Formats: sequence, C-alpha cells, structure tokens
Amino acid sequence: MTATPLATAPTSATPASGLGRRLLRDSGYVLAGLPLALVGFVLAVAGVSLTAGLLVTTLGLPVLAGTLYAARALADLERLRLPGVLRQPRVRPVYLAPAAGAGYWRRILTPMRDAQSWLDLLHAFVKLLVALPAFVVVLVWWAVAVGGTLYFAYDWAIPHGPGQQDLSELLGMGVGPVPRIALNTSFGLFCLFTLPLVARGCARLQAGLARSLLTGVAEMRHRITTLEEQKRAAASAEASALRRLERDIHDGPQQRLVRLAMDLSRARQQLAADPEAARRTLDEAVTQTRETLDELRALSRGIAPPILVDRGLPSALAALAARALVPTELLVDDDLGTSGGRLDPAVETTAYFVVAEALTNVAKHSRASACRVEVTRRVGRLEISVADDGVGGAHLAKGHGLSGIADRVRAVGGTLDVISPEGGPTVVRAELPR
Repeated sequence: MTATPLATAPTSATPASGLGRRLLRDSGYVLAGLPLALVGFVLAVAGVSLTAGLLVTTLGLPVLAGTLYAARALADLERLRLPGVLRQPRVRPVYLAPAAGAGYWRRILTPMRDAQSWLDLLHAFVKLLVALPAFVVVLVWWAVAVGGTLYFAYDWAIPHGPGQQDLSELLGMGVGPVPRIALNTSFGLFCLFTLPLVARGCARLQAGLARSLLTGVAEMRHRITTLEEQKRAAASAEASALRRLERDIHDGPQQRLVRLAMDLSRARQQLAADPEAARRTLDEAVTQTRETLDELRALSRGIAPPILVDRGLPSALAALAARALVPTELLVDDDLGTSGGRLDPAVETTAYFVVAEALTNVAKHSRASACRVEVTRRVGRLEISVADDGVGGAHLAKGHGLSGIADRVRAVGGTLDVISPEGGPTVVRAELPR
C-alpha cells in the first residue's frame, strides 16, 4: 500500500478523465448486472423448483447441491466485480470443504451445511429486484443525456406535421424548432451532468446488496479472527516479556543482592576483629550496590523507557542507536517529534521495542559492520525498517528473537516481514497502524 502522490500543476483533464473512468465503470457494472441477475434468478428458481419436485427421491439433494455450487460460481463472479465499485480489496469467504476421503453423500451434503452457500443462493434470488430498476434508470439517463444533448443534430429528421403539438409548445415556449431544440437540449444537459451521480448511486446500491450477502459474513469472520490473533499475540508477547524479566532479575540483581547481604554480614563480623578488612568488605558492598542499581536501570528501560515517555519516539530511538554495538544510521521523520505529532503510546512503545529487539539481534547474530534504521510516517500507518549488511539467515521461527517482535507487532494490528537470504543482507520491515 502506497500513499497517493500529490499532483503538481494539475490540469482540467485530470479530474475529468477520472470522473469519466468512474462513470464508465459504474455504468458497466450496473448494465452488466441485469444479465447476470437474470441468469442467477432463472438458475435459482429452476434449481429450487426441481429440488422440490425431486425431494421425494434421492435425486433432489444432488440437484440442490448443484444449484448451490452454481450460485457460488455466480457469487464469485460478482465478488470479482465489487472492488471496482467499492474500491475495497476482494474478500472471498472460506467455504466448508468435504474431508479427504469423504463419501458421495457427505460431499453432497457439505454445501448445504455452509451458511454462506445459502446466502449466495439468496443473492441470486433477490439481486434482480435491485438490478432491474438500476438498469432501467441508468439506461434511461444515458439515452436522455446522449439523445437530448445531440438533439439539434437530428431534429430535422423527425416529422413535425400540422396539428402535432410539441412539449415546448404545450409549455408555452413557442412554436418552431428553436424552442423545441432548446427544451430537449436542456433535458439532455441535465441528465448529462447528473449522470455520474445517478450511475454511482445505482452502482453503490447494487454493490451494497452484494457486499452484505456475499462478503459481509466473511469480513466479520475475518475481523473476529484478526482480533483473536491479536489477543493471542499480545498474551504471548506479555508472557515472553515477563519470563525474560524474571530471568534477568534472577540472573542479575537478585544474585547481586544475595552477595550484598553476605558481604554486609561478613563486614559486621569483621568490624570488631579486623576493621580494615571490614572496610574493604564494605567498599565491595558499595560497588555491588552501584552495579545492582545500573542493572535495575537497564531493566527499567526494557519495561518502560523514561526517555520514550518524556521526549518521544525520535529521542528514544536516537538513544538506542547511540548505545548499539554495531554502527547504526538513524533516519526518522521530523514530524514524529513535533508538538501534536506524538503517536499513540501503544504504537510508540511497540515501535521502540521493534527497533530495540532488531538491534539486539543484529549485535548478537548478524556479524554486521553497519546497520540502518528508518522510521517513516505514512497516511494511517508507521513504517519501520531495520537493515544490516550481515550474514543473513534470520527468520521468524519460535525460539528466535524475531518471534517476540512479531508477537508485539501483531498485538497492535501490524505486520512484520523479514527478508534475510543466506549471506545477507537482512531487512526487517514492520508496519504499525496509527
């Protein structure tokens, strides 16, 4: 998905050509919809009627299954036509499929257990109710627009005998070709100027019915599945972060605090017998305290970096790049740090940890000599790219560092791609919704 470039030095032909293409697309969708609606209606009526007549025998169920499959094929054709009108990506439901090795009757009954198959059949029945009036309206509007606008060119060929009154004469506009041509041309110009709106309205009406029956349930299921995946990814990322925090605390500050307690106990015992030894032990305890504080500060940066909260994403990423073990070039959009340009806190935190984890993987595994981090703000999304010139071979398998990044990104509804052929280079790209 790319942002629409800003037009420079626009000409009057640019919007007109876009309007013309949309008019032709909408008109073609409506005009082609009537033949398809007729085919679907005849097929649905014939199939259901034949099924009802043969239902007392075993032939009724195969006929019904065939009707449902035929309605599915027409529904797929309609789904192919929808993106051009609705300007949305094509969505196709996941139909029930018979299990491998299923018997004849199980295969026959499978489409009957699928709710979307019945919605396809319902669409074949009711589409004609919308397609027919939309077809008539668009066709009449086109006919009046073209015929009325060009009326002056063929008025002479229309017989106007004595005793015949034209509409212009009945309206009191006068007698003769001039008022007649003026009236018909005005009708044609009115229909010509309103034709894009009429065609668009009819196309949206017909496409709205198709979307509600043919893709509405699929879109809802897809949304539910996406939310479930985000929930699982958030839980997985949280659990991984907690396990890592527990491990880091156990291996670092906890061990140092145990040693600190032992040093203080030894110093207390040495205080009366050997004050000099007690002083050295206390010096070691102070050193242990400082190191413990440093480790706790590092852990706190992993939980909620203060610089990210106080100064925003650009400053936090700059701090990450400065601490990176591999020389890192950082490119961040300027508007991310301006007043009012702050992102959602969840997105900022996710972006920070994506870069932090990616730089950690670069330092541990890539054997790279240089790294480049780019953070770009697009319309509706934030793009993050971390590239290095290392040996490659990175992937998203569980147990690797990048899997944690993938869980964090999915938890906020984003996507993560890793391009890392053997021999390098490696590029980690993330897109986060804003």
